[in-house]
Amino acid sequence: MSSSPLLSELIEALRCLPGVGAKTAQRMAFHMLERDRNGARRLAERLAVAVERIGNCARCRTFSEEAVCALCASQTRDRSLLCVVETPIDQLAIEQATGYRGQYFVLLGRLSPLDGMGPRELGLDLLAQRLAEGEVHELIVATNPTVEGEATAHMLAQLAHAAGVRASRLAHGVPLGGELEFIDRGTLAHAFGGRQAL
Repeated sequence: MSSSPLLSELIEALRCLPGVGAKTAQRMAFHMLERDRNGARRLAERLAVAVERIGNCARCRTFSEEAVCALCASQTRDRSLLCVVETPIDQLAIEQATGYRGQYFVLLGRLSPLDGMGPRELGLDLLAQRLAEGEVHELIVATNPTVEGEATAHMLAQLAHAAGVRASRLAHGVPLGGELEFIDRGTLAHAFGGRQAL
């Protein structure tokens, strides 16, 4: 590929990013080396610091520099509501798009035995402990509407019911502003089956 082993290693390292293949990694590497070495240094420094100092919240498992994240430590959040999401980016999406004021639990994945993701990897033992504390009255399941997400949602509902906690699921269906003719069959069938009274 290249006569420079360091350049080849840089290109290969950039391929760890999602959606970055060989050509994109090559363009990134060449751009940084040709046009933005200061940006590359800043990126390397910030990445090294982030990898060293950002861990997971002991309570909800989201990314945090502290042992307990700011949302879990906040006294203004409703502790009776617990929203379970797959990833920290899902948590951020809910925070930015809704007025939700409860707390979160981040699975850091979804049930997928083929990928080595079982209940232990999702932290379901920690979630069960939180539910057993008696503070949570509603578990809001906000996993993605995929096969694995639905299997995870089913397991979460069982966990909630075993703890005597009400479980609810985010609504799925026709997006606001969407037109029925452009909605895929599965989404339309799910929305039709989950219709509500007006």
